[in-house]
Amino acid sequence: MAPMTTTLDWYGCATFMLHTAGMHIMLDAYVDRSADAAGPGARADDISECDWIVIGHSHFDHLYGAERIAPATGARIIGSYETVRVMEEAGVPLEQMICVSGGETVDLGNGVRVTAYPSQHSCVWSHQQMGQPGEVCLGELGVTWQEQHQKMQELMGFFATGLSEAGISHFGDSQVGHSDRGDGGALVYVFETPDGSLFYQDTSGHWSGVLNGLAPDVAIIAAAGRGNINGEPIQGSLADFVAQQVQLLNPGKVILSHHDDWLPGFSIDTEIDPIRRAIALVDPNVRLVELGYLDRHQVF
Repeated sequence: MAPMTTTLDWYGCATFMLHTAGMHIMLDAYVDRSADAAGPGARADDISECDWIVIGHSHFDHLYGAERIAPATGARIIGSYETVRVMEEAGVPLEQMICVSGGETVDLGNGVRVTAYPSQHSCVWSHQQMGQPGEVCLGELGVTWQEQHQKMQELMGFFATGLSEAGISHFGDSQVGHSDRGDGGALVYVFETPDGSLFYQDTSGHWSGVLNGLAPDVAIIAAAGRGNINGEPIQGSLADFVAQQVQLLNPGKVILSHHDDWLPGFSIDTEIDPIRRAIALVDPNVRLVELGYLDRHQVF
């Protein structure tokens, strides 16, 4: 059997550790969990080896933990300008971070490069507790920023009643560098490694023109909430949304992210079968891989 040269460990939510070319590259940094949530049984403080931390967007369930991992390991952070602002406020030296907004390619060393692309966040404002991927959602087109902002305030109010005491406590603890600036501008990334190319997405949204033609060997695709296509909520299901992204990206393998019950009362344990069926309809040759927490998976 050939050695596993590029591997992936899933820490839950949209957080992974990519091992490639002798480096440890974190994709997001959210490791700690509410006491009543599923998870890897680890904390950010347990991460002792890390060279790079690549952040998809600035919400707590993606960024929280990077403020400890980066100083402890010397890892450099790549993320949006808001991600860098929040991390600097949390004490990470500015020279340890790289700001990107889409279009930048960063040389990570050892023959590995990563390119950032502009993206969209899922339409989290359109729901409270997440629904299952087979659930069809219609309407809510043309909603203004002000209306979305009001709905987000209502969602925060829902957290106060929908989450457990442990969940509320965790939510409060995780607000590092809290601001009212939202996700900071969602990004997706394509990693070029000596073994192949890997697409990474940590929230269910995209610009169709950006994804079309990227053609990575493997795609990590977010499967949570209501999909966002070019700034509008999908008129259909989350499963449809994932399948549409598979059509645009044309990968050989798909790995899901953000689909576990990471914050009970808001998140859910996502049913995979509707997603599997939707992908099979658009491309029966794509392999959908389900990872368990900290299962080491050979990427290519």
